[in-house]
Amino acid sequence: MQDLFKRNKGLKTNDNSGLVNKTYGRRINKNGTPNVKHKGVNFLKRYSWYHTMLNLNMFQFIGFFLLFYLFCNIIFASIYYWIGIEYISGISRGSKLHDYVQLFFFSAQTFTTVGYGRITPIGSLASLTATVEAFFGLMIFAIATGLFYGRFSRPRAFLQFSNNALVTPFKDKTAIAFRVSPYKNNTLSNVEATLTAAITFNENGEHKNYFYHLKVETPKLTNLMIDWTVLHEIDENSPFYNIQSHDFKTTNIELIVQIRAFDEVFADDVVQKTSYFRDEFIIGAKFKPMHFPDENREYTIVNLSLINEYEKVDLPKYSTPTS
Repeated sequence: MQDLFKRNKGLKTNDNSGLVNKTYGRRINKNGTPNVKHKGVNFLKRYSWYHTMLNLNMFQFIGFFLLFYLFCNIIFASIYYWIGIEYISGISRGSKLHDYVQLFFFSAQTFTTVGYGRITPIGSLASLTATVEAFFGLMIFAIATGLFYGRFSRPRAFLQFSNNALVTPFKDKTAIAFRVSPYKNNTLSNVEATLTAAITFNENGEHKNYFYHLKVETPKLTNLMIDWTVLHEIDENSPFYNIQSHDFKTTNIELIVQIRAFDEVFADDVVQKTSYFRDEFIIGAKFKPMHFPDENREYTIVNLSLINEYEKVDLPKYSTPTS
């Protein structure tokens, strides 16, 4: 790898990448989020709760509000129980568990401002608690409504990337390739791929990180309707020129991908990122087809379950990487 470092010293680096220079792992997670943790700031200031709620998947989002809803009603039911069940009219008395369950349902009716009228508070303290709970419930549901709207209205690329990047034959040479495909019925146009290679070299006993902007074969597409195999040819101007196969396993190499496109429905730009770390490169392989015509050859079928499928192939003997 030292010979590769000496040769790459003459290549132009991407100094405005904005990526983490001192790092011991990947810089961008597979889901596109930065692999960074902040410290030295208050926990409540460290996270944007709005962004956090928008980035949760649907099951986590629904589960969070369900648990929060149950927790709030348990708290208020406990307060009513502490005040005294005799200050809540309309409850049929029974065991302690029966009484608490009745108070829980009364809390749920108050929290949602449904108020069936069968159970009502009596006295100032119980009425004040019900007033506070109703106000709190209105605020929570207003926030939940805004978050639901934000999740549905937020422009997203809805792209699926292949799990691996391949070192594959290309034009009697080799290239680094990965595959990307839209998985929803959105329409993307003016699609552009930007690739950055982050490579860690050992320079005089010190690990230093270098970033290189990679040239992409066909960097832009007018429309992205099926799958797209993004290629970077390994030629004399590539930082991967003369790289050896074992270097992909032993060196901190990360291919950072950014796809930018225009969503015609949202009428806005969308961006999605991912990265391929050193153990996610497959040497000597090519992707299998993932789109086919239907039986009547009237439309194209894109089988997203095949996006990760590849087959092993031999690389040209005079191309890189070498063994």
